[in-house]
Amino acid sequence: MCGIAGIITPDRREAEQALARMVPAMVHRGPDDSGSEFLEATAADGRPAVAAFGFRRLAIIDLTSAGHQPMFEPESGNCLVFNGEIYNYHELRAELAAAGCRFRSTSDTEVLLRALGRWGDRALERLEGMYAFAFYRAADRSVLIARDPLGIKPLYVARPGGRLLFASEIRTLLASQLVDRELSPRGIAGVVAYGSMQAPDTIFRHVAEFPAGHCERLGGQRRQFWTFPPVQSAFTGDAADLVRRRVQAAVRRHLVADVPVGILLSAGIDSTIIAASAAAESARATAFTVGIGDSHPEDEAAVASATARALGMPHHVVTIESAALPGLWHEWIDCLDAPSIDGFNTWLVTHALARHGIKVGLSGLGADELFGGYPVFRMAPRLQRVIAPLRVLPRRFVARAAAWALHRAGRPGPAGKLPGVLTGPSDIAAVVMGLRRITSDHGLRALGLPLPEPVPSSKSDQDSFNMISQAEITHYMRNTLLRDSDATSMSHSLELRVPFLDLPLVNAVTGLPGSLKQARRGAGKRLLREALANALPPSVTSRRKTGFTLPIGEWILGDMRGFCESAIDACAGLPGMDGDAVRDVWNRYVATAGRGSWTRPFSLVILGSFLRRHGSPA
Repeated sequence: MCGIAGIITPDRREAEQALARMVPAMVHRGPDDSGSEFLEATAADGRPAVAAFGFRRLAIIDLTSAGHQPMFEPESGNCLVFNGEIYNYHELRAELAAAGCRFRSTSDTEVLLRALGRWGDRALERLEGMYAFAFYRAADRSVLIARDPLGIKPLYVARPGGRLLFASEIRTLLASQLVDRELSPRGIAGVVAYGSMQAPDTIFRHVAEFPAGHCERLGGQRRQFWTFPPVQSAFTGDAADLVRRRVQAAVRRHLVADVPVGILLSAGIDSTIIAASAAAESARATAFTVGIGDSHPEDEAAVASATARALGMPHHVVTIESAALPGLWHEWIDCLDAPSIDGFNTWLVTHALARHGIKVGLSGLGADELFGGYPVFRMAPRLQRVIAPLRVLPRRFVARAAAWALHRAGRPGPAGKLPGVLTGPSDIAAVVMGLRRITSDHGLRALGLPLPEPVPSSKSDQDSFNMISQAEITHYMRNTLLRDSDATSMSHSLELRVPFLDLPLVNAVTGLPGSLKQARRGAGKRLLREALANALPPSVTSRRKTGFTLPIGEWILGDMRGFCESAIDACAGLPGMDGDAVRDVWNRYVATAGRGSWTRPFSLVILGSFLRRHGSPA
């Protein structure tokens, strides 16, 4: 796990100066080593150019200097900067060695370098891992950039004045001083509408997120090299056995490291499955459970401790006292590479692991999206069936009736989103995204912001479960959970791995019919529970979904209120924003004494505080 940065420009001096500013801006991503190279390249218009590659290293596999980057292939002059892990690198290495490749290190970086040199772009279809990289091919002086299929590893690009800049973080691009900090109203609207940026938009007009599962050669076309596999509607095999084997193989591969590995263990099924699978491999992993003083209502520590004892796994319980939270909150805000209302919980957990000397952590992220752990898997199909008959009624009537009914039922949280869902498109992906909204179209207009781009329609040949799963993976997981997990863990120089997103497992599960995964009653993630039931204590398999939740709604009206109100003032001063409408959102929340949904005012707090701290126009 590392940080990469680069620039392709005709001006070598410009490249040297920009890279000298970019690489130090991501030292937290790689405190163990750094490097830079300047290569003769060909610009998009065919003119001679310089490809400058920069790197910060967090040494995980092959801790020696043989893993230094940028890495060269001596025979060809090819060069690579790479962030991530290739989990099938042992198999690829054996195949390349049989074909005559000679290796100087034991790193997956060299395997990727050799694979790209021998197989070209076709190597991408053979990679299984999380990655973002830039590859220089000396034969034609070209540069290829690519990002893993699920978007686990970040990659951002900017193209000022015909140049190409890329980096693992937005702040690294801005540090180049070649990228304009002009804000993007559409990018800001994404944060306010959903709580996080919606790819490819960022809050900066001239910075874009490179799409997952795509590659692009400088001067050529962008190409998508991975899509969800077709659903095997006639599947007749043993789905539980398939999932069990894939999960165990995924955990085995994700445990490979030359540094200490920690398991993020809660009282839930996802992390317990990872811990049980790790213990079955006799891995030297340690489990960690984090509690927040008296703020965490569920005693996860007791359940997790019992689980660790049953598995024979070393276990640490880390309790963070409530009095320490304000200071930690400010540290979290400082580390953000993009505004998001999510991620403080992951920041706290990875902070605890890093303080214990852990450099690799395994998370249960992804299981809910694959196996149906969210309420949206039940709610979206029901709402979809209701929307069509409501089309005969005036939209305004439906919206007001839904809002009134929810208010009478004492459910202020859904009141802001359900009317929009019932009057919006009936496509299942649009319904899913509507349920993820925290600010309605009406609310965005009142703030002076544009509306989000329409959600692409679902594939009509998919069942509803798989359409919801793909929508959750593509939007909420990728735009919020994965982005936040990378930024928060890397702020502690810790690599966070996600075994449930191992590509063979994802391909297998998303290719199964939804009927095999849909929970009929009770707890969700039916197929996952069936597949790993024998490896888990009954007290875990019978538990409903629990989450590591924090009482943010209380905090922002308590110890953090002064900070929040200052951030609201900063947000109200943003160009194009209606300042009165911004303050009205905050004042309404204060007037209800926190009984309403905290996510909408908090999105404005995070936006204002982020822009103020990172030197933007706010």
